[in-house]
Amino acid sequence: MSEVDLPECGVARFLLLFDGPWATLIVRELMHGPQRFGELRDALPGISAHTLTNRLRMFESRGIVSRHAYPEVPPRVVYELTDLGRSLRPVLDAMNEWGASCPTSAFTPQHDSRR
Repeated sequence: MSEVDLPECGVARFLLLFDGPWATLIVRELMHGPQRFGELRDALPGISAHTLTNRLRMFESRGIVSRHAYPEVPPRVVYELTDLGRSLRPVLDAMNEWGASCPTSAFTPQHDSRR
């Protein structure tokens, strides 16, 4: 197994896994418990099936999400957070608190920084 050069900074490490659109929102939805692909897609309006599939596969390969396929007709596949994935709860709670308390003015340009 080859060794990976990881940043020392914890924030930089976090962003290696959760950078880009949808990543933290998918984890947020899975915090509610195991869900099927369609349930996740419905809970995240605007996400494409391609993006959701790719993110779930990446999370599964990194040990954040587990995929359970049941031998039923029609097939049933359920995704859920692993212990590592569930350990993100305090991080998401802190992000939620910060976002809820952030003033609306922070989301609108205050001045042109190019001047």
